[in-house]
Amino acid sequence: MKDKKLSFGESGDGAGSRERFFRGDAFAGAFSGCCLERYPELDRLKGVPQEETFHGEGDVYRHTEMVCRALTGFAEWNAMDAGEREILFPAAAFHDIGKKNCTKKEEGKILSPRHALAGEKVFRALAYREKERFGLSFAEREQAAKLIRYHGLPLWFAEKLRPEAELLKAAESISLRQLHLLAKADVLGRIADDREALADRVDWFGEYARELGVWEKPYPFYNSYTKQVFFHTENLGQGAQLYDDRTFDVYLMSGLPLSGKDSWIAEKGGGLSVVSLDRLREEMGISPAKGSGRVAMAALEQAKGFLRRKQPFIWNATNIIRETRRKLTALCAGYGARVHILYLEVPYRELLERNSIRQRHIPESVLEEMIDKLEVPAPWEAEEVRYLTVG
Repeated sequence: MKDKKLSFGESGDGAGSRERFFRGDAFAGAFSGCCLERYPELDRLKGVPQEETFHGEGDVYRHTEMVCRALTGFAEWNAMDAGEREILFPAAAFHDIGKKNCTKKEEGKILSPRHALAGEKVFRALAYREKERFGLSFAEREQAAKLIRYHGLPLWFAEKLRPEAELLKAAESISLRQLHLLAKADVLGRIADDREALADRVDWFGEYARELGVWEKPYPFYNSYTKQVFFHTENLGQGAQLYDDRTFDVYLMSGLPLSGKDSWIAEKGGGLSVVSLDRLREEMGISPAKGSGRVAMAALEQAKGFLRRKQPFIWNATNIIRETRRKLTALCAGYGARVHILYLEVPYRELLERNSIRQRHIPESVLEEMIDKLEVPAPWEAEEVRYLTVG
């Protein structure tokens, strides 16, 4: 198992040996042939309607085709190396994949609320299950997924309560230069009267990102404590300099079942106390299908005991939903703990193999549902986020 701090800008699992979709300037923009052969999932976008005022070109599939052609026509695209293209093009091709399930009609208008959030999960699950076809390392997959997640930010950042915080949060995971290019392709790859005005708004985003110093890299906070307070409160400027007087650490495990959390704790946990939801469930005699609330309450009481004593410990559970991690992080930080998230992942086929030989195996439908819901921790969520990958 690779145990290292992996930024989303690195390749974590043998990227150099896999087949590449783009080789130099080989891509000629043949969307229907080249892209659909590679990504047949895009065919599901045919017939998904869009509001004509903003998308006179027709359905989501037609818009996606126009976005990909716009992207590959930019001078910036031609200046990119193959590695950047292999992240940015899938993000463009799948940027609206979430509209398939989010599109609805309300008061005579076609809307697609939260389609970027849904699209991030859809893309992640696809690229995880079929890594060989997508050809993306963990780090590359997450960059593409986050580009999908944030593709609307350049258009709407000025309307956010804390615009600078939204840009700094995105910059923790992705290149805002790439996000700017994706958003520009998104607004130019359509038929709309306000297309040029939208493009100007995207360029304004680029100017603001440069002004904040996050065009190419994350913001250099004074220390990790200042960074954590900035991202988890609403009244601190990014240039603040907070004194860190915390004295103990809490480690939150995160990852799908069978990803190796127990093994990592046994090998590298340093003998720290462990709050284990699975262990508590067994001790309480509660089946996995029942009593989740009782188990969670027992785990919280055990954790609070450690927190009151300022005693380091490990919280061992799947923690694959961001809101769950947010609540745990807030609880521990409230007691003065430095919170670390350790995310573990193994390849899809290995996950299924481990489940098949497990004595108490997880129903396949449950495991697949968890993959679809998975939200990989972002670097801004805790004091430190480490990505421990296998393969």
